Amino acid sequence: MVPPEYHDRGIPGSACKADLYDPPMNAPSITAIRLNELPAYRWANVVEVIMPTTDVDRDLVLRLVELGFVPEERVRVVATGAAGHEPLAVRLGGTTFALRRHEASFILVTLEP
Repeated sequence: MVPPEYHDRGIPGSACKADLYDPPMNAPSITAIRLNELPAYRWANVVEVIMPTTDVDRDLVLRLVELGFVPEERVRVVATGAAGHEPLAVRLGGTTFALRRHEASFILVTLEP
């Protein structure tokens, strides 16, 4: 059972205290972008996987989490398709996945310096 101070984001194992953290006033702001907006060959860290409102997309997001797209994982786009730039070839750990831009849009990342 998840302690009451944790917030359940609707994904099994994704409860976190992120909303309880109060950063210092002078802390640098971190801007997250969607994985489908990540420039090719730039490393980034997964910040959050957004839980969609529709059942079809919810199943899709659960599958992404099962594949390993979870907070603090390093990812990068290693290639894009020619026509319409789909699919995206996304490197996660030692594995490369082909994701549609729609699928990648549910994954928030921050660029590594």
